[in-house]
Amino acid sequence: MALCLSSTLSFGQSADQHPDWPGKGQLFVGTCYQPVDRSPEQIGHDIALMQQAGFTLVRMGDLSWDAFEPSEGHFEFAWFDNILEQMNQAGIKVILDIGGSPAPIWLHHKYPSVNMVNELGATVQPAERYMDDISDPAYREHLIRFADELTRHYAHNPALAAIGYNNEIGNGVMSYSEGDRQRFIEWLKVKYNTIANLNKAWATQRWSRHFNSFDEVQLPYANGPSPPERYLDLHRFWSDVTVSVLEDLEKVRERNVPNLPAISNLWDTAGRRGFDYLSSNKKYVGYGAEGFYPANPLDVSFGALLVKGDLSTPEWFNEFTTGGGGTYGGPKGIIRMWAYLALIDYGQTFLAWTFNTHRGGEEQALFGLLDHDGTPSWKYAEFKQIASEFARMQHFGFPRYRRPEVAIAYSFESNIASHPPGPSNTVRQYFAVGYADQVKSAVEPFFEDNIDIALINIGHSTLDYKLVVVPADYVMDAASAEAIRNYVRNGGTLIMTAFSAKVDENSQWFDTPLPGRLNDVFGIRTSEFYRPASPPEISLNGKVEKATIGFYEVLESHTAKTMAMFANTPEESPAITINNFGKGRAIYVAVPAQMPILAPLVRSLYADLRIERGPETPSGVYARVVEGKTLYVNTTADEKTITIGGSRRGVISGKSYSGTLRLKPYDAELVE
Repeated sequence: MALCLSSTLSFGQSADQHPDWPGKGQLFVGTCYQPVDRSPEQIGHDIALMQQAGFTLVRMGDLSWDAFEPSEGHFEFAWFDNILEQMNQAGIKVILDIGGSPAPIWLHHKYPSVNMVNELGATVQPAERYMDDISDPAYREHLIRFADELTRHYAHNPALAAIGYNNEIGNGVMSYSEGDRQRFIEWLKVKYNTIANLNKAWATQRWSRHFNSFDEVQLPYANGPSPPERYLDLHRFWSDVTVSVLEDLEKVRERNVPNLPAISNLWDTAGRRGFDYLSSNKKYVGYGAEGFYPANPLDVSFGALLVKGDLSTPEWFNEFTTGGGGTYGGPKGIIRMWAYLALIDYGQTFLAWTFNTHRGGEEQALFGLLDHDGTPSWKYAEFKQIASEFARMQHFGFPRYRRPEVAIAYSFESNIASHPPGPSNTVRQYFAVGYADQVKSAVEPFFEDNIDIALINIGHSTLDYKLVVVPADYVMDAASAEAIRNYVRNGGTLIMTAFSAKVDENSQWFDTPLPGRLNDVFGIRTSEFYRPASPPEISLNGKVEKATIGFYEVLESHTAKTMAMFANTPEESPAITINNFGKGRAIYVAVPAQMPILAPLVRSLYADLRIERGPETPSGVYARVVEGKTLYVNTTADEKTITIGGSRRGVISGKSYSGTLRLKPYDAELVE
């Protein structure tokens, strides 16, 4: 049974046209589909199975540029027209991905500048799907022409629901061609204007690295060795290249299909390149979307909320695991559990990756909803169950939306600058634990307390939150510092942890009291740090809390008051300070962000800040209240008992409960 698509916001209408969005009554379950792998008979059979499963949305077109343009300037759409017609007849809507990566082999052959050049200067063939030089003019010209032809052809197709851009852009390889070097130099000229400014920003006076002209500049090594200043600029350059590709594609969408939202499967945290998504996403994103491949519940929510950022629209999972707890296997029931946890994280759309099991190519043996012989597997049955249950759930306030009262700062630049490559790099030696791990640790107390949070770029977001936490924000640029200063001055409460505000936007340590640009806001100076043999202990609220990371900073209080002292360090010094600044409060924590210290600290602030704590749940069970009903999700392999009080009815199961709710492993229930 297909979902009705005529509720508050119909497909083909953007969030800007409907300020009341997100609307209720729309959850979409479906799959990613690669019809290039299938015969016409198989495609018809597949669509029938999708319809039988209650699927209402598919994502197609990604990874298939050469199927639409088999040779330069020769476009073939008839094969896809037929598939869209069948989808439309089956009541299934389509996200059309502009498959700009990988580029066709003919493009690499005819325009060799599209090929990648490695750090050693050797041209390498496009052996995997991320090996296109997206900064190359020939690539950009052909991509935009392809996008223009594709979107103009399908502009009025009734099956279309949304447009996507360049699947997993961000995971590409950096190229080292002479053309890339020249484009990098032009980028530097715009950023620094003069060679003198570049020399200062890159500290080229150190170790005889002075430039006499921009022509002497080389692309820094992504895999090292790379001095921190130029390594950060290398990633900024490729981030700007990536964002400019997305902006070019957005211009095509606005011109040809302005009625369809942009919902792209992006990968901003990819280790090889990545890009600064949170500071730029409003330029090319209608709804946050990502690939959902779970490791553990905290990582799942961290990834989902990082893509949502401070967007007001729900979350789309354009690729959703068909592998349960891993890439290939179960246990059965765990995919459904992940879907309900994703529903808590503002999820609206859940598209299985992938419908057919892959028989060849880079993801050979990646199991989809159908087995290799085309037989529906237990995963198909599980997605069918999800589709059936979510068709009912959409009438009970889903997709959920609640403006968070708490924000956690995340910085692309701090993530990059805190871990430059190279065996002798002292920055890596300074950091006791990874940046992203510390941000997750800052999220964890709220995650365990069932409190909604937003992950934001602090210099590019409206800080209308009751509490802001800034973990390990190593790079403190002027915009971020000013945002923090104004937030606290105007009455906000902010927590900052160790490693923060150590370097400026050039990735050079401040020559002013630390935390740089903010020492007066926090009322402290911190310049000493130590790695004790055993992790420090902190006396907080009459109880000794034991840290798990052997690192601490020595805080010198100026106007700040002490909230907690170290209990076992050689010198007596504050572990946590609080400073009144303007109408607000700035709290500094002298250890890295970690659950044992942050949890009691933030919980001590809930009542004063009137932060509403979520439902009480046992460990491994997560919950949210939606329109007076509570959704519980058991993410563990054990049965869990939850106190609910009084007599309640389960919307999902149809069961009645009195006093307690017993949730089986990986089960979920909506209690009213």
